[in-house]
Amino acid sequence: MDPLDDSTVNQRLAGVPQWRREGDEIRRTVEARDFPTAIRIVDEIAVEAEKLDHHPDIDIRWRTLHLALTTHDAGGLTELDFTLAARIDGIAASHA
Repeated sequence: MDPLDDSTVNQRLAGVPQWRREGDEIRRTVEARDFPTAIRIVDEIAVEAEKLDHHPDIDIRWRTLHLALTTHDAGGLTELDFTLAARIDGIAASHA
């Protein structure tokens, strides 16, 4: 899969407004209501990541999840990153 150009990345970011670009990654923070909920969110993200064979970097700090997506083997952002970002948004919203 080829990396997206800057114009396409900016267009795709409009569809996932809670994500921000940092270099060759997109990042988002999710605040869960408590630690068990944060872990349930991570579990659901893991299922979607496995389906796509595309895995985010996840940092868990109590009830705060810091997520980062990039396609390492493509050397930048691809459609997979934005597909998984949208799925993560849906998961986070279902636990709000």
